[in-house]
Amino acid sequence: MIVTKGLTKWFGGLCAVNDLNLRVQDGEIYGLLGPNGSGKSTTMKILTGILKPSSGTAIVDKVDVVASPIKAKKKIGYVPESPILYESLTPNDMFNFLGGLRNIPSEKLKRRVNYYSNAFEFYPYMHQYIGSLSFGNKQKVSIISALLHDPSILIMDEAMNGLDPKIARILREILFRFKVNGKSIIFSTHVLPLAEMVCDRIGIIDNGTIVAEGTVEELKDKVHEADIEDVFLELTKSRDRVANVLDALKQTE
Repeated sequence: MIVTKGLTKWFGGLCAVNDLNLRVQDGEIYGLLGPNGSGKSTTMKILTGILKPSSGTAIVDKVDVVASPIKAKKKIGYVPESPILYESLTPNDMFNFLGGLRNIPSEKLKRRVNYYSNAFEFYPYMHQYIGSLSFGNKQKVSIISALLHDPSILIMDEAMNGLDPKIARILREILFRFKVNGKSIIFSTHVLPLAEMVCDRIGIIDNGTIVAEGTVEELKDKVHEADIEDVFLELTKSRDRVANVLDALKQTE
């Protein structure tokens, strides 16, 4: 389970996350959706212990992230928006390095590396330098790295970026298996149909605040819209802005 209470983060005079309260149950995929700069990535970085909140609490699998950051990190698998990797290593070297950090027994690590490398069709790249890989293959390294220690919490910020449709489908199936096994997953994406397909519940965040939360059907009913894109535009008060831009474009034709 993931729980935040009054979570707030200031950067100077900018409030990036404002009194955020959310709860992700065991066995649930929770979609955190919002415009650029809405506070999604900041929230995820607080949950992983990368950033400290200005106030409030964040609990992952019954562990306070601020009070016990190392213990919390042991429970978390994190895929950042942009891969953060040791580019002078090969993926094989990096997975072995992470296995040592995570105290994963060598045979178990080998089985998991083989399993995920096979699932993501990654074997041909295992001994190439990470810096030489395409963005999509770097994303695979990031995802495999997050899954190796079989975390109880998955935090995935735009994890599907750079993946082809086949691999994205495989990742969705892996997430569903984690869900069935009682894991808690926070998942962000700008691809709204993907969120509709994957997530059990969705929280719409704007200006650092959750403005709406519920299942996709509940959100559609709330604003009387049938399309998830229209739901998003309505809840983030973006519809008029989009209409104005489109009208301006028409006038330049």
